[in-house]
Amino acid sequence: MSPQIKNKSWNTTKTNDSWSLFKIMGEFVYGYEKMGSIGPCVSIFGSARIKPNHAYYKLAKEVSAAVAKAGYGIITGGGPGIMEAANKGAQEVNGTSVGLNIALPFEQTENPFIDNDKNLSFEYFFIRKVMFVKYAQAFVVMPGGFGTLDELFEAITLIQTKKINRIPIILVGTSFWTPLIDWIHNTLLSSELISKDDLDLFSLVDTKERVLECLSDFHSEEIFKPNF
Repeated sequence: MSPQIKNKSWNTTKTNDSWSLFKIMGEFVYGYEKMGSIGPCVSIFGSARIKPNHAYYKLAKEVSAAVAKAGYGIITGGGPGIMEAANKGAQEVNGTSVGLNIALPFEQTENPFIDNDKNLSFEYFFIRKVMFVKYAQAFVVMPGGFGTLDELFEAITLIQTKKINRIPIILVGTSFWTPLIDWIHNTLLSSELISKDDLDLFSLVDTKERVLECLSDFHSEEIFKPNF
């Protein structure tokens, strides 16, 4: 039986919801002013739970260092795991290291490898995600959980729907990502829920060299700008 709500009363107590808009606007202004002066960057996503002795941590550090050497700043979520590895890789080669922190009930603690003047903190997830997207010239996606998948599919959706400029989405780790890509092929594509061209929106690689190739192939003219 469907739940009946017609006799339920709606709480009409006055709230401060409208005033929260000013806080939201303030976070956007704060993020835009900080990020707008940094220059071309690559956003690196991945799990907060991966430890420093893990192969993916070491790979993320190598990828980040190579990307930073190529002249890009590195943007991460500012926390531990893959985020820490990416910030560390950037700092070790004197590259730009940006952290977009957010308060969470677990996992999120600020890593020590973020440039002091590029350590930003947000309360709203959606504003933080705008910063990841707006100022990135590519997304490098390392293995991760729900948060990483959320960031990956949002990036794909924004490009697919032409809400942002086309930029590279580079999945790193064949053994990790292949089951998901197989499902995309065998379920989404075969059910005609996506088009074949959508499969070209991302690349699958295993090495820092291939990440750099994807970047240089796409940005051959080196014309960088915010994505919207």
